[in-house]
Amino acid sequence: MRLAVLSDIHGNATALDAVLADLGRRPADRVVCLGDTVQSGAQPAEVVERLRSLACPVVMGNADAWLFSGIDTGAEPRTPQQRAILEDVRVWSLSRLTAADREFISGFVPMVALDCGGRSFVGYHGSPASFDEILLPDTPREAFERAFAPCAADFMAGGHVHLQFARRFGDSTHFNPGSIGIAYRHDASPGELRIDPWAEYAVLEVEGARVSLDFRRVPYDVNEYVRILRASGRPHAEEAIRHYGGPR
Repeated sequence: MRLAVLSDIHGNATALDAVLADLGRRPADRVVCLGDTVQSGAQPAEVVERLRSLACPVVMGNADAWLFSGIDTGAEPRTPQQRAILEDVRVWSLSRLTAADREFISGFVPMVALDCGGRSFVGYHGSPASFDEILLPDTPREAFERAFAPCAADFMAGGHVHLQFARRFGDSTHFNPGSIGIAYRHDASPGELRIDPWAEYAVLEVEGARVSLDFRRVPYDVNEYVRILRASGRPHAEEAIRHYGGPR
């Protein structure tokens, strides 16, 4: 069985289309999406359309929940200016969605559990306990294992931190497929976010005793996405474009 694991699309349907085209060359048996689907990008409605056509389970991410509530539950510090920008984009994103789109997003689930070729799989956004929890390759072992103790499975996958990695603990493996819509280097200086010109996802394949985990980076037309972003009417578009390397 081949399971495609997508996450953190963030309203970038151009990047998502590149991933779907890549999958089309060797289709997966199942697809799951680990949340943060529409917020911040230029194409929120288009992303909903693609996900609806996939008919795959979608996990509720922190940005998905924030889209409706306007309440930032994360611990990341933000300046008043940053909060104002985020609120402007949130309101705009909601305005691009139909009532049916909003109903679709409100149906996202906290966690997905399924069988993958005879192995158990659990998917969530941050951790099984919270879509805000940050889990990284260097998270202390005790905290890492504590996060998964309530529902350990053979394979466990979360998004949220936009970083592809895998980490074993006990008999389980946790992995993060990275971000489709906003892949970036984590070693950049603070305030120097530069978005990479590719979309990230993962494919877990189980065939009897043989298991493979393929982290993928698929290039997409960043210039086209920047054009769409500039023409979209999204507030603070030029500030967002700066993270793609400046005006194009």
